Amino acid sequence: SLSDSPATLKILQNWVPRVSHYFDKEHYTYVGHRIVIQESIEHLGAVVWPGALALSQYLESNQEQFNLKDKKVLEIGAGTGLVSIVACILGAYVTATDLPEVLENLSYNISRNTQDTNMHKPEVRKLVWGEGLNEDFPVPTYHYDFILATDVVYHHAALDPLLATMAYFCKPGTVLLWANKFRFSTDYEFLEKVCSIFNTTILAEFPESNVKLLKATVREN
Repeated sequence: SLSDSPATLKILQNWVPRVSHYFDKEHYTYVGHRIVIQESIEHLGAVVWPGALALSQYLESNQEQFNLKDKKVLEIGAGTGLVSIVACILGAYVTATDLPEVLENLSYNISRNTQDTNMHKPEVRKLVWGEGLNEDFPVPTYHYDFILATDVVYHHAALDPLLATMAYFCKPGTVLLWANKFRFSTDYEFLEKVCSIFNTTILAEFPESNVKLLKATVREN
């Protein structure tokens, strides 16, 4: 069941936009680290969306509740890599995944922002939702403490494969943290499906940006 009283938060304006003709570099500060994100205008996945800001902020502010240190973290639809970079700074073993065409920019952002030697070296991998999961991420080998997903639900045709991917990786003991901007009826329909499969709680809402942050865990029979 959903929480009755999620925290109501604002997305903090903690970045300074820098504009160039082709690439935008956005500058953020999380967990005391300055993070520089290169965005690509060619792909939706290469832009920082509000859900990523919301989850990054929440992870920074709730380190006791969600302690990522030495935890295995998988981000699906990692996009620019901001959330994976924040998780890495917080001490996690991070695997950031996305579509092949996004990986070059994703890898660039993650490598340039996580070169600090005291962080676990993050991994960047291709993951097409619902495709090749058993082959690429066999269950006996890959178990994650946290699955992170931000703004993965919008107008696209891959919602069922996305849900299947969440279900595949969300094993007993895994926590799924999903932040999303809710705009369309399809967004709420996906939320209903998530609630029907997982134990789901709304941790926080960001009303100005229509973002909800949810925690989901597998139902154990």
